[in-house]
Amino acid sequence: MNKSAAQKGSITKLLFDNVIYVFLILLVIGIVIASPDFLSVTNLINILSQSSSRIIIALGMAGILITAGTDLSAGRMVGLAAVVSASMLQAGDYAYKMYPNLPELPLIVPILIAMIATGLISTLNGVIVAKLHVPPFIATLGMMIGVYGITSIYFDRPPYGAQPIGGLSEKFTTFAQRGIPIGSYELPYLVIYAIITTAVIWVIWNKTQLGKNMYAIGGNPEAAKVSGVNVAKNLIIIYMIAGLLYGFSGTLEAGRVGSATNNTGNMYELDAIAACVVGGVSLSGGIGSVPGVVTGVLIFQIINYGLAFLGVSPYIQFIVKGLIIVVAVAFDMRKHAKKK
Repeated sequence: MNKSAAQKGSITKLLFDNVIYVFLILLVIGIVIASPDFLSVTNLINILSQSSSRIIIALGMAGILITAGTDLSAGRMVGLAAVVSASMLQAGDYAYKMYPNLPELPLIVPILIAMIATGLISTLNGVIVAKLHVPPFIATLGMMIGVYGITSIYFDRPPYGAQPIGGLSEKFTTFAQRGIPIGSYELPYLVIYAIITTAVIWVIWNKTQLGKNMYAIGGNPEAAKVSGVNVAKNLIIIYMIAGLLYGFSGTLEAGRVGSATNNTGNMYELDAIAACVVGGVSLSGGIGSVPGVVTGVLIFQIINYGLAFLGVSPYIQFIVKGLIIVVAVAFDMRKHAKKK
């Protein structure tokens, strides 16, 4: 009897700890039942392609969340990177070129410029949080507004005004839109970039001192400080890495879509936070894994794509996403409270 009760309690705990996954799996099953065609290879490739840049953003966000921080400026940094890189990678014969006299640049140059810009901004976030002790929510909220202003000023340029930056060079669109042929399909380059980025972040989190310090700071910053961890330095580096990832993702988004505006990346930070929490990253800090983050992004993207595939109203999609976020955070906080 005791053994049976223990097994029942263990199953109940397992279901409780993973209730959000159960809910999401049931939702996906419902989508498949409603439309079996959803499981086509083409749809799966599209989901992977659309998830790739989101995975890169979420990995940057997750590092900050693990330190018990947050970053509301991530989406606006994605937009800044998209606008900057797109403005420097327009085709030479495009009539509305932002820089008419700019010679054709090697692809890597605009990408690095965009990444450096967002890396510096995110480093400033880290300095404000670590050195000035401003709460991450407030620091990154202010930066979100400021970066949007900077992007809008850059975007609303004379003589053409605030129109989408299009006419991107073929090498840029190929970089983000094409893939490696596999039979009659293509494995998008975006997926390969996401896999490489994921592998690099996994190594940083699991095989370096910075990764160990990140978890220590999120678990207990005072204990980490006492044990010799330079909390401020590590926080600044973690924010800097996040900024570099936002910048890289922004360039990929510009190339994938084929244009950029000052609203590119809007609200991406909330999707990233939600995906991280669904993937097991605790908002209380100290807990999270790279596979969990990737899984969270894929689940969210499958649901987004599936609901759109079924023709569900975008307004209903917002409601579903909102419910998922609230439920995920509620159960995360409850699990954390129980551990305490």
